[in-house]
Amino acid sequence: MDSLPVTVIVLAAQRTGVVNPLAKRAGVSHKCLAPICGSPLIAHVMEALTTLPDIREIRVVLEPEGQAEVDPVLETFRDRGTPITLVDSDANIVESVLAASKGEDGPFVITTADNVLLTHDGFEQVRSAMRDADAVIGVTTKERVRAVHERGQRGFYEFKDAGYANCNIYGLANDKGLKAAEIFREGGQFQSNPGRMVRAAGIFNIVLMRLGLVTFARGLDRVGKRFGAKLRPVVFEDGALAIDVDNERTYAICEWVLGQRLGMDIPKPQIEDWN
Repeated sequence: MDSLPVTVIVLAAQRTGVVNPLAKRAGVSHKCLAPICGSPLIAHVMEALTTLPDIREIRVVLEPEGQAEVDPVLETFRDRGTPITLVDSDANIVESVLAASKGEDGPFVITTADNVLLTHDGFEQVRSAMRDADAVIGVTTKERVRAVHERGQRGFYEFKDAGYANCNIYGLANDKGLKAAEIFREGGQFQSNPGRMVRAAGIFNIVLMRLGLVTFARGLDRVGKRFGAKLRPVVFEDGALAIDVDNERTYAICEWVLGQRLGMDIPKPQIEDWN
């Protein structure tokens, strides 16, 4: 089956008024410019994306004042043939995605500039799943994350069938999928603010999930019905896809995993009380 041509949206903006500790430590303006295994975070993401087939365009979402510093990194990938453009971000993640969609219906694949362990296989699984869904979310299980590193993730969404971790890659196949993105309007940080989840998913669905009475796929299906869209999960076997560069702990783990892929001799991080 031929690849589904898609536009990729890369979320690279920083939270308003927040100075990222990893950026500060590296002496750069944005976390996406912090180096890991010899290159900025966003360069590793672009390396994966620009070596995939049937990518119509890559749109990097970033606040205007940071674009001059990030664009030189993007420029090094433009000669590979895939158009790479910058889009002004909004304070709200959904508005940023809608701005990057430029009024088009899709299909779109959305990921983040700190998703340095993104693989072609993971991307293609999401792309393929959009043929039979309006929106797709990439996840993996607690066991698979911990098989990579026991501290790879701290929080999981517990369902009847397993505990799941978000992998920061989504597919929006069409206009219905874009409307379903409303679930992330308040930032998607549901673990730290249950009220956000209630407003997005509905109280009855939350009760079913909290009591472990539905599987993840069934829960996602129920939430999708609130938005008139078919939502489908892609459950990755590779637990590393759930680990992105959020803080010093996950930076160390990503550096180790990425280093292994690149043939670098980086020892496994021993993590006890890191955040």
